[in-house]
Amino acid sequence: MKILSLLILLSLTLSTTFTGKVIKITDGDTIVVLTDDKEQIKIRLEGIDCPESSQDFGTKAKQATSELCFGKQVKIIKSGEDKYGRTLGYVLVGDVNVNEELLRLGMDWHYKQYNKDEELAKIEMQARTKKVGLWSQPNPVAPWDFRRK
Repeated sequence: MKILSLLILLSLTLSTTFTGKVIKITDGDTIVVLTDDKEQIKIRLEGIDCPESSQDFGTKAKQATSELCFGKQVKIIKSGEDKYGRTLGYVLVGDVNVNEELLRLGMDWHYKQYNKDEELAKIEMQARTKKVGLWSQPNPVAPWDFRRK
């Protein structure tokens, strides 16, 4: 019975994890990966929301994402799909979690309404306290508020 449980767990892990090369940075929280099977998949980084392109820090967030992963081999840990059909996931470059690193750099918000990961919330609070990235600005506007305007 233990072996069967391990096999089921292993198959779930394998089906939700894949590797590939980042071939496009759409914006700070969306990338395109060319999988090892030569399939292009649009990935929306799980748990974070970067400023929109036309918003303060939008270009800087996109640049930070590019510096972290463009042209690199990545591992995607798929967590689901969003309402636009994009794969939601965590992006790993070696042992660097890109989702977390963008928060550390102050390039985005923890997307609390869709993600309850306490580690992401903690990292955002550390960036706010240190006033790094967009947190160096007096009144940064969250992307979800910016989109409503």
